[in-house]
Amino acid sequence: MQNLSAPFRSDIVGSFLRPEAIKKAREQFAAGQIDAAALRLVEDEAIRDVVNKQRASGLNVVTDGEFRRAWWHFDFFYGLQGVERYEAELGIQFNGVQTKAHGVRVTGKLSFGDHPMLNDFRFLQSVAGDAVPKMTIPSPSVLHFRGGRKMIDADVYPNLTAYFDDLAQTYKDTIKAFYDAGCRYLQLDDTVWAYLCSEDQKNQIRERGDDPEELARIYARVLNKAIEGKPEDLTIGLHVCRGNFRSTWISEGGYEPVAEILFGGVNIDTFYLEYDNERSGGFEPLRFIKPGHQQVVLGLITTKTGELEDPAQVKARLAEAAKYVSLDQICLSPQCGFASTEEGNSLSEAQQWEKVRLAVDIAKQVW
Repeated sequence: MQNLSAPFRSDIVGSFLRPEAIKKAREQFAAGQIDAAALRLVEDEAIRDVVNKQRASGLNVVTDGEFRRAWWHFDFFYGLQGVERYEAELGIQFNGVQTKAHGVRVTGKLSFGDHPMLNDFRFLQSVAGDAVPKMTIPSPSVLHFRGGRKMIDADVYPNLTAYFDDLAQTYKDTIKAFYDAGCRYLQLDDTVWAYLCSEDQKNQIRERGDDPEELARIYARVLNKAIEGKPEDLTIGLHVCRGNFRSTWISEGGYEPVAEILFGGVNIDTFYLEYDNERSGGFEPLRFIKPGHQQVVLGLITTKTGELEDPAQVKARLAEAAKYVSLDQICLSPQCGFASTEEGNSLSEAQQWEKVRLAVDIAKQVW
C-alpha cells in the first residue's frame, strides 16, 4: 500500500549535489564580489529547480537540497543561541580524507532564538507545490558528542545535567518553531548512534573519559524529552548515518549494540537506516521497531557511488527485512544525502537522479 503521508514509500534523506551556479555564487560571496542578498537569489532559483526535479522523479516529499548550507550540521548549530563557531586545529577524520577544520562550542546558555533556518523552511514550503516539504536538521546528540565536555564552557554549565536539560528544551522549542512555521515533516540527522555501534569509535569514546553506554542512555533521554508532547500531525524522523563526506565514511558495525535502547526506547516516528553495504550489518535489530505507528526507511540504495543497484536484489533485501518488521512499516530511500557537505559525493547529477528514480520505481512495484 502506497503511503499518502510522511514517511513515503519512496523517500529521501535530504541533501543533493550543489549545482555549479551555487558553487560559483559562494565563491563570489567569499571574495566580496556579491552580497548576501544576491547569493540568496541564486540559492532561491537553484532550490526551485531541485524541488521541480524531485517532483519530476516521482517523489511526494521534497527538501531544499540543503543548498543554503556548507555542512549538514554546523550551519544549524551556528544559528543557535549560546553556540559559537571556531576554527579547529584539525578537521573531522573520515576513511582516508579529512574535512575542513571547523567546529562549534557552547559558550552561553543554549536556546533556539530566532533561527535563520525558519525562513529557509518557509521558502521551501512556498515552492513545494503539492509535495510535502521536509526540513532536515542535526540531532541534539551531535552538538554534544563531537567535542564533549571540553567544548562546553564550564562557567556556563558546571553541571552537564543542566546542559542536557537545556539541550532538550532547545530542541523542544526548535520543533515548535518549525511546526508553527508550517513544517509537518522534520528529520533529525544523527551520526552518533552509528558511532555507538562501532567498537573502534567506542574505544575512542572511552579514551576521552566517556562511557558509550551511558551516552546512549543520555541521548535517548534528551531525544524523548525534546519530542514529548509534539503535535500528532507532525512526523519526526531520525536518520542514523555512518558518516558521508566525498563518498567516504567514519564508522562501521551493525545496529545491534544500540537497537534495544534506540528502536525500542526512543519515541521517534520514523528511523532512516543505512543498509547499503556490509558495514551496516544484518536486519535482525529491526525486531525492536515498535509495531504499528513506527516506520523504518531502509537506505538500500547507496549515494556514495553512481553505479545503479539491481532492482531484484533491492526487492530481495526488502523481503529479508520484512522477516523482522512488517513490510507495511517499511519504506525505501537512498542511504544518505548526496552531499552532506557542499563538496558532495563522487557521482554525477545524472546518476543522482537515476538513484532517486530507482527508489521510486522499486517502491511502486513493492507497495
